[in-house]
Amino acid sequence: MGHGPQIKAALNDSSKTYSYQDMFKHIKEEVSDADFTIANLEVTLAGKPYQGYPQFSSPDALALACKTNGIDAFVMANNHSCDRGGDGIKRSIDVVEKLNLLHTGTFKNNKDRDSLNLLILTKNNIKVGILNYTYGTNGLPFPNPTYVNLIDTALMAKDILAAQETDIDKLIVFTHWGKEYKEQPDNFQLNTARFLFSKKVDVVIGSHPHVLQKMIYVPKQESQDKINESFIVYSLGNYVSNQRDRRKDGGCMVKITLEKNNEIVSIKECGYYLTWVYKKFIGGKINYHVLPCSRFENDSTFFNKKEDFSKMKLFIDDSRKLFKEHNLSVNEYVYQDSSWTINNN
Repeated sequence: MGHGPQIKAALNDSSKTYSYQDMFKHIKEEVSDADFTIANLEVTLAGKPYQGYPQFSSPDALALACKTNGIDAFVMANNHSCDRGGDGIKRSIDVVEKLNLLHTGTFKNNKDRDSLNLLILTKNNIKVGILNYTYGTNGLPFPNPTYVNLIDTALMAKDILAAQETDIDKLIVFTHWGKEYKEQPDNFQLNTARFLFSKKVDVVIGSHPHVLQKMIYVPKQESQDKINESFIVYSLGNYVSNQRDRRKDGGCMVKITLEKNNEIVSIKECGYYLTWVYKKFIGGKINYHVLPCSRFENDSTFFNKKEDFSKMKLFIDDSRKLFKEHNLSVNEYVYQDSSWTINNN
């Protein structure tokens, strides 16, 4: 998200330019570590006037900071895609493409959708397809000729079949869905997930509730000559936001490691990094920093105020409690002895 205070914080009062580089500096190492890092861009890059809630338009510097700090691709279909109408959709795509960032979910026209809808990422002879859909666009229709992918079973079934007719090894669907601030998925999420997995989608990653929701991994099982495997993240929470209420002030990054054996690609490991948004005051000015929680949870000296450290610890405790009760075979990456390891306890 790109709320008004975040835009103000990014402004250099002297040069009148914007920079979001500091926001990611404490998590750049973790973001850059992956072969591909994908983010939900839940703002438009529609140009001035810049604005936060309810109809977002962030400076182009936000996309630049994402790129220079390790993000490779954006999924762009969400409830704020149409906040600045068709021109906002088009300009957002132009900014992203000018930075050579990959994208899917929103399109300038149907011709672009036909060619760009399925985003394919290739590394080490493994091909992963990406599709992206949203439950809606806050009642704002996407103007012709632009297009925003909506969660529609007929549309998704057609797209999934087309994707599976290519030579991809895995298919990931990013879904913008659910009820805001609810820690449990609603029936729409559950039913949509069942539909996607019935169509042999491999991974589903959700956003929109602004709080974390459970993750479930079902390992591959030999059944009727087929190898079935599924992984779902119902909600990633808030990665970057000005929301400061309990459970809304953080989120997570999910990491999926794939391996290929005998031409079959499977999930070798899947886990998550808890992240928290540190709102730091320096010289009377707010600075936002995304922190990898495990790296800072035992370092109270990093924080200007004891209260901030306590808030992060509360977020960590709440998140670990939620995941301990509801996750299935998905564990946290923790920072120990100057390196990250997955906690299988």
